Amino acid sequence: IGFTVDPNRRITQHNKGKHAGGAWRTSNRGPWEMVLIVHGFPNDISALRFEWSWQHPARSRRLRHVPAKKSREKTYEFCIRLLANMLNTEPWVRLPLTVRWLKPEYEISFPHSLAPPLHMPIVHGPVKSVKSATTTSKTAVASAPENGGEGAAGEMENNDQVLFCNICFKTVSSGEKMECLNVRCGAISHIICLSQCFLAKEDNQMLPVEGTCVTCECVLQWGDLVRKKNGCY
Repeated sequence: IGFTVDPNRRITQHNKGKHAGGAWRTSNRGPWEMVLIVHGFPNDISALRFEWSWQHPARSRRLRHVPAKKSREKTYEFCIRLLANMLNTEPWVRLPLTVRWLKPEYEISFPHSLAPPLHMPIVHGPVKSVKSATTTSKTAVASAPENGGEGAAGEMENNDQVLFCNICFKTVSSGEKMECLNVRCGAISHIICLSQCFLAKEDNQMLPVEGTCVTCECVLQWGDLVRKKNGCY
């Protein structure tokens, strides 16, 4: 159990040993295979806290209800049982997570009573490592020539369509935009406006799970909206 932003690179490090960046616990004990990943955490801190609880269930206050490992239970089976419980426990139960089996031959079905919430899909297959375009984009903007800069900026502004929130009717920038998944609708909302709309009937919650589009009344999963915003839908 561990944390990584690049599963393919991480498993290679584990199999090459500690000198290549692998963990000392796995060094010279391989070969290892990465069987399953859980992704979709809002940030690294959230993912690291999930990792720590998964590694230390007896010390996690959120997992005190989970029965300890049984004498005849294999460690791998216990880890999957822990995961099933964690995906149904606050605060993780509301996160737009995805469970991906990288090696289907090792897949274990989750207990029916502990199946992941409906907004957490279970998918299969490997992942592909890609480089983020964020750094390149920022560099390109920073290195734009000074002469003619105003004309370039004006050209960009003319090409950008002015968008309005379908809830508060104020302008929406690209960074705060949420778009309805219904291809016949495509309504645009502020992230804050849409989340408040989804949470209108829930008390003491900060993260939506699902709700209805104000324009087309289509039922939407918050996780799917986030995935589309991040280009992963």
